[in-house]
Amino acid sequence: MRKMEDLISINYVKLLIIALFYTCVSCSSVEKKIYVELNDTVPCVRLLNATHQIGCQSSMSGDTGVLHVLESEEDLDWILNTGPHPPYMIVMETAFFNRSVMLRMKNSSRVSGVAVIVSKTGLAENFSPHTTCPNQNTGVYSASYGPELANCNVTAWNPLGNGLSYEDFSFPVFALKDENQTQVIRKCYEDHNLRVNGSAPQYPLCAMQLFSHMHAVTDTVTCMRRTDLQNRFSINPEVMCDPLSDFNVWSSTRPLNNSAKGHKANESVVIAATRLDGRSFFWEEAPAAEGTVSGIVTLLAAVHALQPVTQQAPPPRNIFFTFFQGEAFDYIGSSKMVYDMERNEFVIDLDNIHSMLEIGQVGLRSGRNLWMHSDPVSLTNSSVMDEVTKMTDNMQSIADGLHISLAKLNVTQPLPPSSLQRFLRVRPIPGLVLADHQTSFINRYYESVYDDAENLNVSYPPNLSPDEQLVFETEEAKSLAEVATLVARSLYKQAGGEERNLNNITADPKIVAQLLYGFLIQKNNSWFRSLLPPEVTKKGANSILSSGPPQFYIGVGPRNIGPVHSVTRFVQYIMANLTGAATNLTETQCQNPESKDLYSYFWVSGPSSVNSSGEPFCVRAPVRLAKAVSPAFERMEYGSRDYSTWTESRWKSIRARVFLVASRQLEMLTLGVGVAVLLLSLLVTYFISSKADLLFSSARETPTTTY
Repeated sequence: MRKMEDLISINYVKLLIIALFYTCVSCSSVEKKIYVELNDTVPCVRLLNATHQIGCQSSMSGDTGVLHVLESEEDLDWILNTGPHPPYMIVMETAFFNRSVMLRMKNSSRVSGVAVIVSKTGLAENFSPHTTCPNQNTGVYSASYGPELANCNVTAWNPLGNGLSYEDFSFPVFALKDENQTQVIRKCYEDHNLRVNGSAPQYPLCAMQLFSHMHAVTDTVTCMRRTDLQNRFSINPEVMCDPLSDFNVWSSTRPLNNSAKGHKANESVVIAATRLDGRSFFWEEAPAAEGTVSGIVTLLAAVHALQPVTQQAPPPRNIFFTFFQGEAFDYIGSSKMVYDMERNEFVIDLDNIHSMLEIGQVGLRSGRNLWMHSDPVSLTNSSVMDEVTKMTDNMQSIADGLHISLAKLNVTQPLPPSSLQRFLRVRPIPGLVLADHQTSFINRYYESVYDDAENLNVSYPPNLSPDEQLVFETEEAKSLAEVATLVARSLYKQAGGEERNLNNITADPKIVAQLLYGFLIQKNNSWFRSLLPPEVTKKGANSILSSGPPQFYIGVGPRNIGPVHSVTRFVQYIMANLTGAATNLTETQCQNPESKDLYSYFWVSGPSSVNSSGEPFCVRAPVRLAKAVSPAFERMEYGSRDYSTWTESRWKSIRARVFLVASRQLEMLTLGVGVAVLLLSLLVTYFISSKADLLFSSARETPTTTY
């Protein structure tokens, strides 16, 4: 009898487990039927520095609102004042994505989130979400150094900047990039939410839910303190935020012993620099064509032009090429290099620096001059003045020979935002910044998602294959090749090279064309693949060689500096290709060479043909990586006013979805019916349990006694 009851109980348990399993499967299936997930979206995330937070975030469970497409001023009034179904989730074209509209939404309780359709439809003639004075508080000009030049008092470098990237929004803001999903959203809105003759739409209504809850709050000081406390006292510590960090890339015409840090005796270097990063309002969506790519391409092409001549007729001074990472966020990369030089923890020190030439924004010079910017304060030093005058005269002479219009500025204008400023904070160094603007930037889309290939007028004839586009010499490629030739010859002359060798230094427009295509159009191309390690090229769908151009946002890594950013990796391997030499080392020998003091070794895929993949080989080159993390984090001075303190908040989930929402009354009715069913179920269960002996008595067998 007891065994029979146990068997019945086990069967009931099995049935319950099976029921729960099918319920879970059914719930998952129901969820897919209710929600349409939006995959190709990019959020605005929270960033923090020593004093405040900027960016966007949702509530912990995501923010939900009735969908409304903003198409006119009347729509905006409906959203903010008269619409009967707040809060609203706003979908807008780029024409309405401006400071005025966003601040009106920020100050309204009737908006739960914003989705911006990233397209060129209705694009304004200019849009820069950065400030009018980039890196205002961490440059060289201050109360103690050129106070009359501080805070962009003389020149507002980015007058079109609306400061939107530096606002703090309490609701999520996403960018929509997929045209097909945008059409799904529009159809949902038109079918369910569109007003008819001015009357309010009826339920069910189309709604959107955005998830982007950020862990960090207030400022970097607060989030780093909480992270440190978690690390000390928690068994499972949770990191709240991470410092923005990556690596600088550097090389030199004569190899420098990387194992010996500090001052190099009898070594004088001319620094050639540009920056590696950019940013926009949205996370990891920074094409930075004019702002960054034009400088990278120009310096890489100059490196290539200089390579044969500096080997055959090396100039007395070494030319030191460096690409600084994190410059958009208060000069992270250059601050770190200068800091290491001061502490004798870099391959050279400040005493080894003879002079510096920095490549700024140079991509929009067609029909315009190039300008040489210098620091008026350091020019009061006679030796600096003499060297800068010599540099400008040499560059002017070279430009005249190339028929390039080049001009120098008067001594009353400060330097534009540039890495040179971080060196000048330490000591007066002769230096120039080469740019395509005399005063304010001519880049109408500075630090925005629209500073892309189209902004540089990079386009291709129809019907060209990807490989044909890769080597097609656009007008922009020819223009930047001219600038690269000017830079290369000027560097050689500044390093003490002989005048008679200058005509042998000419940048190759084909190299420039390949670089522009790879950085602005398609990074997953045959040339880039041939330069990278085989294990990377075999993973074409990963972040490094995914489709489209690379993004130039610096990103974050763990405290010990995590994986190398894709742009940094590209520049590192391109530099190795342009300055290195093939060796006969095997893969094992290449990855574990006997000495790395003078050279780095790179195992690369090699060029592929139509019928076969490339044959990997080992390249030896004087190309190095150096940490690009603010000294503030090494010194644990999270409230520093001298160094960058930018961090990025962590989060658990970033996603967006669309669904139909019922009226509040129907939701309450559904809830009431559900509660009633639950109570009835409990009552029936209690009744059956209390009458179990009577109800299930027939299942029992009458015991039989045998004597």
